[in-house]
Amino acid sequence: MKKISLTLIGLYLLFLHGFSQVTEHYTNIFQAKPLKLEEINLVTSYYSQTGTHSAVTGGGTLVMGNQVLNGSEQLTDFANILELKMVGYGETGLKHTILAGLGVDHHTAASQRWISKTGASSPEGTRVYPSINWTEENEAKGTEFGFGSYYSHEYNYNSFALDGHYGFKNKTGGEFTGKVSAYFDQVKLIYPSELIPASATADISPYVNVIKTNASSGKGGIITNPGTGEDNKSNIPSSPRNTYTGSLTYAQVINKSAQFSLLLDVVKQDGWLGLPFHRVFFNNGTEAIENLPHSRLKIPVGARFNYFIGDDIIVRSYYRFYTDDWGLVSHTASIEVPYKINPFFSISPFYRYYTQTATKYFAPLGMHTSTEKFYTSNYSSSAFSSNYFGLGLRSAPPGGFANTYLSALELRYGHYTQTTDLNSNVISLHFTLK
Repeated sequence: MKKISLTLIGLYLLFLHGFSQVTEHYTNIFQAKPLKLEEINLVTSYYSQTGTHSAVTGGGTLVMGNQVLNGSEQLTDFANILELKMVGYGETGLKHTILAGLGVDHHTAASQRWISKTGASSPEGTRVYPSINWTEENEAKGTEFGFGSYYSHEYNYNSFALDGHYGFKNKTGGEFTGKVSAYFDQVKLIYPSELIPASATADISPYVNVIKTNASSGKGGIITNPGTGEDNKSNIPSSPRNTYTGSLTYAQVINKSAQFSLLLDVVKQDGWLGLPFHRVFFNNGTEAIENLPHSRLKIPVGARFNYFIGDDIIVRSYYRFYTDDWGLVSHTASIEVPYKINPFFSISPFYRYYTQTATKYFAPLGMHTSTEKFYTSNYSSSAFSSNYFGLGLRSAPPGGFANTYLSALELRYGHYTQTTDLNSNVISLHFTLK
């Protein structure tokens, strides 16, 4: 009897010890962890382009008085984006992720000089765009949802956006994500100097002064009113542009070597969908600013397929079909093949082909008739094909570079050619710190 009692006591103590371990284990799992900075990403890039079909000059070379405007699309853009990723866990074990970003771009565009017919407008502009995104994830159930907010400001354009997304994973390696977003923009109605509305042309008009002398300056085209020193940028009227997007994505793991995803977007736009300083010259010699419908429906459908060839090569492919109610139809196909030279360094050659038809509202310089209701000579609405190719280099040594917080470094270069004679180059550098 004594032996049995000691055995029972031993089993009881063992049970209590095991139970205390389990309790401590689950307490650790669901212990709240405050948000902690997990990753910093910094991307800096330089972009340059050339071309001869500027929409500011009506899509090509034109004579304006004694001036000959060659339609230059020469442009440079220097962009920097900083993103902070913070991760924490709530008391219920849910994972919270916050992405906070700030971007600053500065560009110089030759065509912007000719917003004034004298070429006196500033060719420079700066855009600032902060963003914040929050996601809550239940790792046990494979579900997540979140919200984001974005803002962008430049001299002639302000944009505010909100989005929300929800996703879940199934037991067969599939993942479904739905997202909705809304952009609420304001377009400053900066006209070519010779087409400023008569209602704005008083003897001393800050509106006229802004258009003629500083239409695209990095300071927003601010001109002070003579004698008062007041800021008259607010005297330039603006018009809304709204964009609503619904996106569905389904990704599926086929096996350890292959995975694919399907993508569907529906985009609805309304408001001022062109730019008021884009000129159109009719076949009778008269002139106007481009005029486009105030609504547009876009439907892109895409697919991705990734295949792992052994441990060192990945083939990433993508195709997208696009159509809209302006008559534009396009196809995009791309491939990228990252190759891991060693565990810490990889190269990624890539190529993208794109082709589109013209919208039903496009015609080249001097080809529109003044009786048309809608018209544009912006070559982004023309029929063309393009090629984009380049190379990426990435290094991510274990423990970071020289035992610093810099965990990965990526350099990418791309060259773009378009059948409208537009050519561009872009180089970017991506730093990841952990």
